[in-house]
Amino acid sequence: MRASGILMHISSLPSRHGIGTMGEEAYKFVDFLAAAKQTYWQILPIAPTSYGDSPYQSFSTHAGNPYFIDLDMLVKDGLLEKEDLEDINWGTNPEYVDYEKIYESRFIVLRKAYERFKKQDRLLFDMFLEKNDMWISNYALFMSIKNAHDGKSWLEWDESLKRRDPHSLWLFKEAHKDDVEFWEFLQFKFFEQWSKLKEYANENGVQIIGDIPIYVALDSAAVWVHPDLFDLDENLCPRTVAGCPPDAFSPTGQLWGNPIYNWARHKETGYSWWIDRLKGSAVLYDIIRIDHFRGFDSYYTIPFGDKTAENGCWEQGPGIEFFRFVEARLGKLPVIAEDLGFLTPSVIQMLSDSGFPGMKVLEFAFDPREESNYLPYIYDKNCAVYIGTHDNNTIKGWLEEIDEDTKEFCKKFINYTGKDDSKFIWTFIKTAFACVGDTLVIQMQDYLELGKYCRMNTPSVPVGNWQWRMKKGAATKKLAEKIADITRTYGRCPR
Repeated sequence: MRASGILMHISSLPSRHGIGTMGEEAYKFVDFLAAAKQTYWQILPIAPTSYGDSPYQSFSTHAGNPYFIDLDMLVKDGLLEKEDLEDINWGTNPEYVDYEKIYESRFIVLRKAYERFKKQDRLLFDMFLEKNDMWISNYALFMSIKNAHDGKSWLEWDESLKRRDPHSLWLFKEAHKDDVEFWEFLQFKFFEQWSKLKEYANENGVQIIGDIPIYVALDSAAVWVHPDLFDLDENLCPRTVAGCPPDAFSPTGQLWGNPIYNWARHKETGYSWWIDRLKGSAVLYDIIRIDHFRGFDSYYTIPFGDKTAENGCWEQGPGIEFFRFVEARLGKLPVIAEDLGFLTPSVIQMLSDSGFPGMKVLEFAFDPREESNYLPYIYDKNCAVYIGTHDNNTIKGWLEEIDEDTKEFCKKFINYTGKDDSKFIWTFIKTAFACVGDTLVIQMQDYLELGKYCRMNTPSVPVGNWQWRMKKGAATKKLAEKIADITRTYGRCPR
């Protein structure tokens, strides 16, 4: 089925409180998507962010980001007073998230909500805890211990807590019952709001494309609870970490720092950890985008402690066997495989065997010096087409930075001879819509004709990422009608 959607993370929605949430503006954006005849809303991972604010480095693989809990909804629930939200500095720029201000203020307000919640009926809360017992108690305990240790990594905790001595964990939980329950309460409210938002989206013909990173953060409940599933030494420190080798874009490679999976141990457990993770994602989202798909075929490992990714080596992953095992347990999941970058024949074969659509990025297509696999006439139907992803520049920013030969080749390909950037952007968008690939996703920044300062992430640059927010009122009725007209023209309207 030919269909299209828009990529914009929840954090990028307008808000009076410094960061996008699952409140009124999220529902308005669903209305915008429906009016624009879009089938998909693609978001980034919604897990709690840690240091660096990246949604791809999280304290949990199951929990939701408390920043996305809408505070105005908590007022309606009787958990906050309007006065609780006044005189708070959430940041001064409505187009950017000031994470330092959010971190300093958000939890103070959320704890006020928790104090009022303790006086309310607990039936739904207790039902939520029982339903999510597989992960939530460990996550809440992890965050509470971290809080008691001034935010330090679990590797720096007292030895008995670090190694999860049962008696020590029991003593801590008894002494910090209220704090542990606070973290459980946040998840209760997050998933309550998320479920209502997703239901509203689905009722309006909009499906959610969610994103799961292949790796988890070292400082996470996942590694603390399941150290045997990762390549750790006797002191629970990583032997190796993840990244990418040097290439033309990054001479020293990319050092991500995530611990590497102990795939042999995962296989021994019947991949149960992954089964639980994907099962949870299938409930959260309508379609799952798996980041760094090639890592299941082979993955790059870097010695822990190295300052660059130059001394790494490739290791063999579980391959197609993993996906066949998942399918036997969960059925055929709706997946988009992020297969960008250098692909070996074995990765290409694994993608083909899986049947999942891979990704095509138009911004990668127009190097006049060599033929590119991203030129549209090479695509087949079973692919997801992007002009750029969260890791790429906006169309306008890309146009400003490419060399003249690339620009001329691109203009010739899309049949645009003018000099107006706005007309170029919309011609480029129409080229994407015309592609044969069944699925098309375009960043909201491109529809708004925004430049490079509004890109979401610049890989290997540690600061200034994940901050862009859409101006209130930018998603206009006129823009929705323009997108809808293009969507109809190129046969991507919902049936």
